[in-house]
Amino acid sequence: MSIPLISNDWCRVLAAEFEKPYFNKLQDFINTERETKTIFPAVANIFTAFELTPYENIRVLLLGQDPYHDDNQAHGLCFSVNPGIKTPPSLVNIYKELKSDLDLNIPNNGYLVPWAQQGVLMLNAVLTVRAHTPNSHKDKGWETFTDAVISQVNQKIDPVIFVLWGGYAKKKLKLIDTSRHTAIQSAHPSPLSARNGFFGSKPFSTINTVLKSNGNSEIDWQIPNI
Repeated sequence: MSIPLISNDWCRVLAAEFEKPYFNKLQDFINTERETKTIFPAVANIFTAFELTPYENIRVLLLGQDPYHDDNQAHGLCFSVNPGIKTPPSLVNIYKELKSDLDLNIPNNGYLVPWAQQGVLMLNAVLTVRAHTPNSHKDKGWETFTDAVISQVNQKIDPVIFVLWGGYAKKKLKLIDTSRHTAIQSAHPSPLSARNGFFGSKPFSTINTVLKSNGNSEIDWQIPNI
């Protein structure tokens, strides 16, 4: 079973990556995994972030690390979970900061699709995971692919805001031309680190301030209740 190609302008932007030997090897690995194990997200959702946020629409890139690995959580957007699923701890802390930063209501769900639809590319560094086994698809090729994605976003003429939470994400700073783009860095929202620099970092108001200064409309960060 092949990973489905992306239907919008990303297909052109990433065409060269899909033809490279590492990507073919990655597909073979995932196909082999699926023969005997449950893999998240579903095949149809691996590229949800790209489908919801075309290349030409990107204003913000939010980088996560690894998809959620419990049942029915992951659907292809970093930090986001399907409707009806309990909000995970990192997202609980994101919502707390959102409340503190912009005084928005904390929603009853963790479905972050409205952000993606406004130009926030919600990219995990690794796009698949074995059920209940975090980081199980680390170092299999996804990082090469998503580094290429970050590099392509960096090539956009219009300025983009890169949001790098935690040490892993901050390592991607070398892929970003900060003379043209903005990088927002802080601790990760995980319960292990949120009190060490994520809480109080005000990323959402900062993003909107930068967008306005670039002549763009702000992001409406309010996630509606379902």
